[in-house]
Amino acid sequence: MLHATGIYKSYGTLAILKGVDLHVAKGEIVSLVGASGAGKSTLLHIIGTLDRPDKGTVVINGTPIDKLNARQLSAFRNAHIGFVFQFHHLLPEFTALENVCIPAFIKRVSKREAEHRASELLELLGVSHRKGHKPGELSGGEQQRVAVARALVNNPAIVLADEPSGNLDSENAAALHQLFVELRNQLNQTFVVVTHNEELANMADRTVHIKDGMIESHQG
Repeated sequence: MLHATGIYKSYGTLAILKGVDLHVAKGEIVSLVGASGAGKSTLLHIIGTLDRPDKGTVVINGTPIDKLNARQLSAFRNAHIGFVFQFHHLLPEFTALENVCIPAFIKRVSKREAEHRASELLELLGVSHRKGHKPGELSGGEQQRVAVARALVNNPAIVLADEPSGNLDSENAAALHQLFVELRNQLNQTFVVVTHNEELANMADRTVHIKDGMIESHQG
C-alpha cells in the first residue's frame, strides 16, 4: 500500500530525515514513535504529499507520487489519503455531517451520495445522533470521531494520523485507539500513526522507531 524509499529531507543545514525506508501493507496499522524532532511528523507530511522529499520516492497504492504535478497531487491526496490531526480542524460554522462531507464535495461526489456515506460513517463511529450539531456543541472525543469520519469519507487507501489522541483525555484516547483497530478489522483500512502514546503504539501491528532522522528498529 505504501512504499517510501530512501527519503531524505533537510531544512537549510538541518538534516531531518537521513535515508528512511518505510513499507506498509494494506490493512496494517503502523505506529511511528520517537522523541520530538526525530522526524516523525516530517515523514508523515512527505508520505501525505503535504511536503516533498529532497531525495527518495514515495509510492501509494501503486502510484509514484513524485511524478504528479501540483494539481494532480492535490486530487490524489483528496481521493487516496485521509488525515487525522491532534487538533481536529473541523469548520465551526458547519454541522458534523457537513464537515464530514467536505472532502467528498471537493471530489465532486453528489450531495446525496456524500451525505449517505457521511451518515454511514457517523453511525459506524457512534456519533450519528450528533450529526446536526456544530463542533462547538460536541465533546472533544465526539469532535475527533467526526474528524475520523471526514478522513474516511472518500474511502482512502491510507489514513495518516499525527498525534490523534494528543488532545484527548485517557478515556477518549483509549476509545479512539480501539476505533482504529475496529476500522482496520471492518474496512481493512490502513493506518500510519505518529504518536507519543505508548498504549496506542502497542495496539499497532508494528512499531517503527525513528531516531535522529533514521529508522532505528521494527517491532511486531
